[in-house]
Amino acid sequence: MTATVRDLAADDLPAWRELFRAYGVFYKTEFTDDLLDRVGALLLADGSGIDALVAEQDGTVVGIAHYRSHPDTFSGGRDWYLDDLFVTPEVRGTGAGRALIAGITERAAGSGGSLRWITADTNETAQTLYDKVAKRTSWVTYEVRV
Repeated sequence: MTATVRDLAADDLPAWRELFRAYGVFYKTEFTDDLLDRVGALLLADGSGIDALVAEQDGTVVGIAHYRSHPDTFSGGRDWYLDDLFVTPEVRGTGAGRALIAGITERAAGSGGSLRWITADTNETAQTLYDKVAKRTSWVTYEVRV
């Protein structure tokens, strides 16, 4: 079953909320209704700096991807960053996750940079896909909460 990938629309917000909340549960993070309202508004706002795609199968939203781009100092082009990717467990392995990554890659084509993302070292299911569509790097991630 092939997924159709398109930009997030306002009508998708109920399905998006459900999927993003499930993504939070996977990463042991509770997303409040207030946070979901704020993030949903950002994703729909022009010029917010972050965008979203949905994957649809048979008219049902089964996956989401949040992404952004920024100027890249190494290439002089634009780098792209996949912030969040989630596909319902029932459709994993059907190509929906791959289609979402391809949708971002298509939008980034010709920008002169790279598309990057991180995942938990324990997320072996995602890594099975990621190892097929991208090169695993040796970069180590650090974080300071502000």
